Amino acid sequence: MYLKKIVDQKKREMEQNTPRESPVELKEKALRFPPPRCFKSALTREEGVAIIAEIKRASPSRGDLFPELEPGSLARAYQEGGASALSVLTEGSFFRGSLEDLRKAREAVNLPVLRKDFLLEPWQVMESRLAGADALLFIVKILSAARLQEMITLAREMRMSCLVEVTGKGELYRALEAGAEIIGVNNRDLHTFHTDPRHTSRLAHRVPPEVPLVSESGIYCYRQVEELSRAGVRAVLVGETLVCSNNPGDKIKELKGNSNGKNQN
Repeated sequence: MYLKKIVDQKKREMEQNTPRESPVELKEKALRFPPPRCFKSALTREEGVAIIAEIKRASPSRGDLFPELEPGSLARAYQEGGASALSVLTEGSFFRGSLEDLRKAREAVNLPVLRKDFLLEPWQVMESRLAGADALLFIVKILSAARLQEMITLAREMRMSCLVEVTGKGELYRALEAGAEIIGVNNRDLHTFHTDPRHTSRLAHRVPPEVPLVSESGIYCYRQVEELSRAGVRAVLVGETLVCSNNPGDKIKELKGNSNGKNQN
């Protein structure tokens, strides 16, 4: 239910906001833009599970989370807490985000930044690069096989990383066939928005060892991170747990097992 509403709204917005430049002009401009920071290497350069910390103002299921957040300040808190990368929700109608949130977050830190949105058209890849995004989220459920392949190929030309999100076995195989170099398993049912972090563990053995696996949604404590690590997960994407925390930097340390020098259960 939620997913169809979001995608339908996104399509309407995109029809009204098609770029003035041609795809060729957009691509040339994006290719001249300063090179992106490497999102993939940020997830794999250190031991343990990397934290992708998300900047998120609201959600369809919970409403406003932190509508007045300051992206730069929150990004700095995440970096100081030990996050390996950032995710910024840029969808406006349901999540209250924007590309301006992404720009402000990226300017404040030296971490790579993922644009998290419901991306449907190739021109959004160039738009994202020109806004400063270093990586993109592609949701297999809302893209045809041909369009997914096209988006991944274009992002690679921009030297951007792609986190390809799946919710089940069939989508995972489609993602791998399209050339996904990072797989994200969404623990949230995109129709009901209920979460179950064990969903990643059930799919983990199907992901090739050379492809970093990211678990997304429903993660709030070190015990879950530890269990996901044993299943082969390389990174976790955490949003509401951090945004709603009184001290997001300390919460990241806790998720990494470093809070007060003790593992947190």
